[in-house]
Amino acid sequence: MSNLPWFAEKMAEYDPAYHKILQQVGDLALSPSALDQKTMLLILVALDAAKGAGQGVKVLAGKAREAGASDDEIREALRLAYYVSGMETVKASLQAFDDEG
Repeated sequence: MSNLPWFAEKMAEYDPAYHKILQQVGDLALSPSALDQKTMLLILVALDAAKGAGQGVKVLAGKAREAGASDDEIREALRLAYYVSGMETVKASLQAFDDEG
C-alpha cells in the first residue's frame, strides 16, 4: 500500500528532506502491527470523512474493499466518524442555553 497521498509525494519536488520525514511517519503509521490492514484502512476512511476529504474517502474506501472490507463495514466506519465528529456540534450547541453566559 502506498503510504503517502499524492500531495505529500509532491512535496519531494520542493523539500526532499521534509518528504523523507513524511515518508518515515507514513511507514511507521501504516506498518502492520496490532491492527490488520483492513482495520487500518477503515479507520483512515473514517478520519478522512470526518475532516471532509472526499477524494481521500473514495481512494481509501477502494483500498479497504481490496483488503476485504465490505460495504457494511465501510458504512459502519463512516457512521462512527459522523457520530464522533458531530459531538462537537452538540457540545458547542449547549452554549446557546448557558445560564451563566
